[in-house]
Amino acid sequence: MTLVDIHCHILPGIDDGSKDWETSIKLARDAVKDGVTHAVCTPHTLNGKYLNHKDDVIRLTENFQDMLDKAKIPLTVFPGQEVRISGDLPDALDNDDILFLDEEGQYMLLEFPSDDVPTYAKDMIFNIQQRGITPIVVHPERNSRILKEPHILQELIEQGCLVQITASSYMGTFGKKIEEMSRKFIEAGQCACFASDAHDLPKRQYQYSEALKKLSKEFGSDLAQQYQDNARAFVNGDNVQLDWRPLGKKKKFWLF
Repeated sequence: MTLVDIHCHILPGIDDGSKDWETSIKLARDAVKDGVTHAVCTPHTLNGKYLNHKDDVIRLTENFQDMLDKAKIPLTVFPGQEVRISGDLPDALDNDDILFLDEEGQYMLLEFPSDDVPTYAKDMIFNIQQRGITPIVVHPERNSRILKEPHILQELIEQGCLVQITASSYMGTFGKKIEEMSRKFIEAGQCACFASDAHDLPKRQYQYSEALKKLSKEFGSDLAQQYQDNARAFVNGDNVQLDWRPLGKKKKFWLF
């Protein structure tokens, strides 16, 4: 089975994820133990604290793959970024300094501040989409503004964004409120896939396979498989669409 993690912080020394190569190797072993076979390494960029340039991430990822191969750790890694929405984003795109999940440049991880969705978000997303890019909003269930006003996520989906939920959020690691919001987004079909968002931090370990098992139990094995298929599709640049509805509305089943 191929299990793709589209969002993790396991490259060493460039953000709040892994502090050194030893830690990165440990996180890679944890990923493999959790069933992950392929991972997109997505350090933070443009968030005001970390600025990780495309070429640097590519070089570090290549070095990491060499180390994984020598250590016989069966994990394939790809370079990526977790891109903070920012007024600097258009220039970064113009300067070819942004990495995508796929080689074609279709899917980009887009992060909001943890406590807000900027007023310019819709205009910025439109700018991104005009370039043929589909933003994937990461961990909206942990955004305090969206927790209070979940309709904001619906508006972003209506605009054409896709959504990734952190596996550990659904597992309850960040508390019941975030777990329940994750479940609501899932039930409404507003999420495309899970990712680990793994860091070398408390509460940020791999729970990807556990989340898929829980998803299968609560919502059926077909949805769990769809989440896995979507993660692979993002990396392959294939089409992904959400069959979603507003929160609180039940899916209709017609009898003939």
